[in-house]
Amino acid sequence: MAEPADKPESNMTESPDTTEESPEEMEMTEIFQEKPASSHAIHHDGNERPPISHSLFGKIPKRYIVAFMAFLGFCNVYMLRVNLSVAIVAMVSNMTVERGDGTVVYVKEFNWDSKVQGMVLGSFFYGYIITQIPGGWLAKKFGGKVLFGGGIAVTALLTLFTPLAIKGGAYTLMGIRIVEGLFEGVTYPSIHAIWKNWAPPLERSQLATAAFSGSYVGTFLCLPISGVLAEHVGWPSIFYVFGALGLVWFVGWWFVVTDSPSTHSTISYQELEYIRQTITVEGGVTKEGSLPWKKVLTSGPVWAILVAHFCENWGFYTMLTSLPLFLKQIFHYDLAEDGFLSALPYLVMAVVVMGSGQLADFLRQRQVLSTTAVRKLFNCTAFVIQAIFMTAVGFTRDAVAAISCLTVANGVGGMAWSGFSVNHLDIAPQYASLLMGVSNCIATIPGIVSPSVVGQLVQHKLATEWEMVFFIAAGIYLFGAIIYAVFASGELQSWAEGSVQYVLCSDEDYSETDKEGIKPDGEEEENEMRETGDGKEDDKETSDSDFVNVENENEPQGEIENETSPKAAQEETNESSEEEI
Repeated sequence: MAEPADKPESNMTESPDTTEESPEEMEMTEIFQEKPASSHAIHHDGNERPPISHSLFGKIPKRYIVAFMAFLGFCNVYMLRVNLSVAIVAMVSNMTVERGDGTVVYVKEFNWDSKVQGMVLGSFFYGYIITQIPGGWLAKKFGGKVLFGGGIAVTALLTLFTPLAIKGGAYTLMGIRIVEGLFEGVTYPSIHAIWKNWAPPLERSQLATAAFSGSYVGTFLCLPISGVLAEHVGWPSIFYVFGALGLVWFVGWWFVVTDSPSTHSTISYQELEYIRQTITVEGGVTKEGSLPWKKVLTSGPVWAILVAHFCENWGFYTMLTSLPLFLKQIFHYDLAEDGFLSALPYLVMAVVVMGSGQLADFLRQRQVLSTTAVRKLFNCTAFVIQAIFMTAVGFTRDAVAAISCLTVANGVGGMAWSGFSVNHLDIAPQYASLLMGVSNCIATIPGIVSPSVVGQLVQHKLATEWEMVFFIAAGIYLFGAIIYAVFASGELQSWAEGSVQYVLCSDEDYSETDKEGIKPDGEEEENEMRETGDGKEDDKETSDSDFVNVENENEPQGEIENETSPKAAQEETNESSEEEI
């Protein structure tokens, strides 16, 4: 009986010389880049996949293209949101009017006091907060592509009608801004539904923050462009330009992006299998039941995310909605100059967000720090520095010093996005879209409250009144740093275990290991039979969508997880031996 047991091994070594490669063998050869594919082939899911492309565009991983389109999407999200902050300054400013008798008078097109302006600027968030949690649920049900793209497209369409709504008065404007908020509210929760399927574990920070940085690039572009448009064309042009840009982006998003790699028509074998190998779904079906609310609401790491998100948004929304007013009231900058100065902190923030995401994943990939340590380090460092420089703004009366402090405060805040904003995917990946909906719902409260607080505090346009605005923001940042340092975690939580497993290996490690054929416990031949399809019994048990079945939920994971346990491998060998006999 011992001799037949050895025959499968000899057959495997001789088959390449005597028979042609099976489709499965050709596929695995292409995946591991042992030789380039010569034509298209059919993948497990029944879809035709292109060979590995040698063109420049073809070599760009599709997950990076998804990240770039999401980056542009968030650019539009914030351009559509921020444009009113500049437009309202022009709308309530004095205009020079020459009467028939030659007398020159100064009048305001809209005579809105600071309280009304605060209500108008905050009205967007009345709608925005309502759709956060429903947005997470809808993203699970219909996919992130439809929710993210559709939310931005409808907001862009409504923006085109904003000048008409403004003619109806403050309350008409508030009404359309509330509806815009309803549709933009689904964007942040829905993007985590995309990353759940597209982002390998050790690339979460860089992919997510690359997309989120679009928010600050959009703000940076919107403020000066809006200032120039308002100054030289008129404030209605602001809404026409950015509304049109949003609709153009939606067309590209719809035709380029898919909800998951398996439905992307031009993704390469190597990238598809790298993503599917590192995001392993047990049984081929993601078990995404309802969110265990009781456990979630008693989870320290969840509350750390909620508090951190709230604190970051308080300072951010305070500056987003009030910085143009601050620069005009205290330093008397004209609108065009004001736009560029207002945008400077967000340019720095965009660079920091992208850079910190790369650095965070580098530290995790090289195992310099644990995921928990990385999240706490980036988040708390950002909050403490922001608190220091927000306090400094309150004490300074010099324009250059004030703008410099605000630039550092907002810019360094980008580091926090490598902390709390990605943390949902660490602690509960299958519930990430819902958790983002919950945290962004809580974090929207500052967008509603902050403009009204500023309106109440700054009624006489005095520097001493603006002091309190900055001191409050600094105190909230410090509170957030303490809570996150104590309660945050980067580990998968017990209430989120059992449905999705993640293999912590980088793209480079994956490719190199597969090319070298590294297998533990001397199981190279048995596992090669399993991967190339020679093990017929195993082929019957493996579903098309489950390329990697997780046999044991509690099995320890290394950098590369082996699909077959030693016991299972031995059973397969015995079965093969019996067939030969």
